[in-house]
Amino acid sequence: MKVLLGVAGSEESMRALEKTVERAADAGDDLTIAVIEKDDMERSQESVAERARAVAAEHGLDVEVRVLGGHAGSTLVDIAEREGFDELAIGGGTESPMGKIRLGPVTEFVLLNATTTVRLVR
Repeated sequence: MKVLLGVAGSEESMRALEKTVERAADAGDDLTIAVIEKDDMERSQESVAERARAVAAEHGLDVEVRVLGGHAGSTLVDIAEREGFDELAIGGGTESPMGKIRLGPVTEFVLLNATTTVRLVR
């Protein structure tokens, strides 16, 4: 399966990176990692890209890591559709005090606009 993973440097994004790379190694997926730009990034895009390469290497994967600019959600959706990805994976979803899932704006945009299958990694 051809998978595009969007990461932005948050803790939930780093968990999604670990889980998705592990799954890709187990399943033999063709994984591309897109480091997206967000205003409130906890890490620089380059440090996230370096971490993504390191995690992939730890699992024996040779992955393409792209550092992207522009509107994160629409860029991910566009790449997934234009390049024929089977799945777009994205981290997200924190729990509200009432136990309901809260989605960030990028995750919500991707879920509502992608025609590609989306996997929310929590």
